[in-house]
Amino acid sequence: MDKARKPITSRKPPEPSESHAGIDDWIRRVMPDLHPIVESLDGSIRDAIPELRYAIKWKKVYYGSPEHGWIIEMVAYDVSVNVVFFGGADLDPPPPLGTTDRTRYVKVKTLEEARGPQMRSWVEQAGRVAGWR
Repeated sequence: MDKARKPITSRKPPEPSESHAGIDDWIRRVMPDLHPIVESLDGSIRDAIPELRYAIKWKKVYYGSPEHGWIIEMVAYDVSVNVVFFGGADLDPPPPLGTTDRTRYVKVKTLEEARGPQMRSWVEQAGRVAGWR
């Protein structure tokens, strides 16, 4: 039997939706220079992970699945987009940045990084590991 995982935070998770409309609106509000990066990442996540649920909370976008909970968070800043993998420590190799037991993230600054094989691999793997519930 698997050991129950501790919650990664005391904050309440966002409420899931099957509609992508809120994400589309969030993308329109992102810094114009980051639009291609955010759109590419969003498309990759949607293509790689079946049965996605979506949410926006704390000005962050969340992608999740009924089976694994929230698995990816995307946050757009002025010059980069942080892609947070809630089960990132279980990815091979894990993304380089992070401070909690399981969460890891990467700062994406170019469209090439967003479309690169490493990002694609992380997104595909994230769809198979437990996230934040």
